[in-house]
Amino acid sequence: MPTPPPSTPPPGTPSQPAPPRHGLKKTLLSGLLTLLPIWLTWVVVKFVFVLLSDLSKPWVEPLSQRIADGNPQLLGWFSDRWVQTTIAMVATLLVILLVGWLARRVVGQRLLGWFEALVARVPLANTIYGSARKLLDILQTKPDGTQRVVLIDFPHSQMKSVGFVTRVIREQGTGRELAAVYVPTTPNPTSGYLEIVPVEKITPTDWTVDQAMSFIISGGAVAPETIPFAPPGAAAPATLPG
Repeated sequence: MPTPPPSTPPPGTPSQPAPPRHGLKKTLLSGLLTLLPIWLTWVVVKFVFVLLSDLSKPWVEPLSQRIADGNPQLLGWFSDRWVQTTIAMVATLLVILLVGWLARRVVGQRLLGWFEALVARVPLANTIYGSARKLLDILQTKPDGTQRVVLIDFPHSQMKSVGFVTRVIREQGTGRELAAVYVPTTPNPTSGYLEIVPVEKITPTDWTVDQAMSFIISGGAVAPETIPFAPPGAAAPATLPG
């Protein structure tokens, strides 16, 4: 007996909606990927904004309140919280610019020397300040004999991490050159690891410190088209036939 053809719905009957093909999931993922960079930017800007404003708030807030109390009708807006926060941030920025200007003058260098001599007398502060000062000076100057930005085998030999050579020392007994390499973490480069690596195991790069920082903070999104992977003189890995 022949099979009857499928019946067609009469005209005007609403068609059944097609099942969703992960449309909601893709839309949600697209929204998250769009908002994530904006959110990270806002978090960093807010952190810096609050940090800068908090440095000057102890004297900006009472001064602003005194100005507002002196003439409430005309200058009462000085007592608003956002006004005081903005003034505190601007004041801190001006202080930073003033310190930077003085640091390039003889008077500023003498004041800095006096401050460093004062900090050197404090047991814990001298270690923290001295170490941080040396690290910043190293990253701002060109290295002698060793490229500053390098790649090292970390956490194992088949993976590479970006690091900064802070110093080259020698192994006791053999005299072999060893490099102290600071490996920052992503996306916060202020924390990281300190590794001691033989110089011959280091893969040098032609990156600047700014380029390496952009690579680290962006999670590798801001990177050159090609990078070295094997140390100089190491055998290149065999490529698969095309």
